[in-house]
Amino acid sequence: MLYAAEGGGGAGSLTPILMIALLFGVMYFMMIRPQQKRRREAESMQSALAPGDEVVTIGGLYGTVTGVDDDTVLLEVAPGVQTRYARPAIARVVSQAERPADEAVIEDADVVKE
Repeated sequence: MLYAAEGGGGAGSLTPILMIALLFGVMYFMMIRPQQKRRREAESMQSALAPGDEVVTIGGLYGTVTGVDDDTVLLEVAPGVQTRYARPAIARVVSQAERPADEAVIEDADVVKE
């Protein structure tokens, strides 16, 4: 009887380890992975900022992008009033300005094909 009790204890000690591993797996797929995806999307949006884009900052300030640096964005928040913000302070783009450079790239590609 003592031998049977010792054999059953081996399987019982493995259960808490499996539960902890399952908990970490669920946390990864429910919390960490979606947050990484949102961060990548935000970084791509912030790197695609161009003059003429209307944006909202994380503080709720609406403005139009007038200049872009490596780390900063120059916003016009009122006629003649420009403020400088860090790129990560831009929460979302309300509307994008038309990009004539994209059309030029397409036209150049058509010329190369002919």
